[in-house]
Amino acid sequence: MPVLTVSQLNRYIALKLADDSKLRTVVLRGEVSNFVRNYRSGHCYFSLRDADASVRAVMFRSHAERLPFEPKNGMVMLVQASVTVYERDGVYQLNVTDMQPDGVGAKALALQQRREKLAKLGYFDPAHKRPLPAMPAKIGLVTSHSGAALQDMLQILGRRYPVGKVCIYPAQVQGDAAPSSIAQALRHAGMDGCDVILMGRGGGSSESLEAFQSEEVAHAVYHSPVPVISAVGHETDHFIADEIADVRASTPSAAAELATPDIRELYQQLEYAEETLTEAIFGCLYRKENDLDQLQERLAMLAVDRRVEMQQQQLQGLEHRLHTAFAHLLEKKEHQWLHTLQQLEAVSPVAVLQRGYSLVYHEKNLVRSTTQLSVGDPLTVQLAEGCCMAAVTEILPEHKEAACHEI
Repeated sequence: MPVLTVSQLNRYIALKLADDSKLRTVVLRGEVSNFVRNYRSGHCYFSLRDADASVRAVMFRSHAERLPFEPKNGMVMLVQASVTVYERDGVYQLNVTDMQPDGVGAKALALQQRREKLAKLGYFDPAHKRPLPAMPAKIGLVTSHSGAALQDMLQILGRRYPVGKVCIYPAQVQGDAAPSSIAQALRHAGMDGCDVILMGRGGGSSESLEAFQSEEVAHAVYHSPVPVISAVGHETDHFIADEIADVRASTPSAAAELATPDIRELYQQLEYAEETLTEAIFGCLYRKENDLDQLQERLAMLAVDRRVEMQQQQLQGLEHRLHTAFAHLLEKKEHQWLHTLQQLEAVSPVAVLQRGYSLVYHEKNLVRSTTQLSVGDPLTVQLAEGCCMAAVTEILPEHKEAACHEI
């Protein structure tokens, strides 16, 4: 029996496996573990396992780059592969040519992963969405040049908003080249001075609309410098591009209506604005006319003759007030004088004499006491009417004063 080297043994086993037709193509179900993608070579390395065993697997770049999804640890896969030997280590492995998720379609899984990736980047954040311009001067249409969507949008725009400039940026909207074509048209429209972009396509199968689920179109919509309205498929269809766009429209025709105001409504608003402006102008003119009249009156009042006239009127008014005040003062003083006169008359000696009393004078001195007199002194008696002469015949003591009153 010949002696073999390890390399010869491994090579022999590899040739035996290659000659076995049953091992050239096998389909296995297993869970992915230890998944690693070498980003320099593009090859994928992982293990496929079940509850009792595992096997190493490799998927070379030529096959791995065609996967629509990114395999993750824990995913259960249906794997198509050939059984080979890695001769350097003497370990058999699976050379995987295709894999599909078990129970979930590859496209559905790829779409789910794409949504999760874009969500982490903030592409679906409502805060990123921008308002549409009220009156866009330039409208960009990104759609197929020969599709019905283009004619629908042109018809609506021509009827509703003929004053806007419409520019068409044709794109391939289905097929493998569609994502890059749509993305390029979006970038062109964004750099061409459009105020808003309408990205539209008519209805179709989900396969024919896959371009609007692509990551490339998602990037172009998100990074557009102007608002984007997405109108893809039918009303019930929803795509990644719809969710990232600033506004989603149910149809291309609805997108054209959302992007533009109705020219008839604009005319109505213009007529109303004209009426409002006319009323405002006439109101302003009326107020200014009143202001001018008031200024003219003030100017006339400031003229010399007018000022003289006004001062004469003021002088006359002051003179009248002076006369009135003097008359009131004179009347008041007269009342005060009469009142004082009445008070004086009440205490006047003449008034006392009128009541029957008299004044006795001796040598021009008023006699108030008997001590001022002597018997034989001459007296002058002042009566209310006239006076008489008398003489003192007797001086009585004070206790005889009553008798004196009785005489």
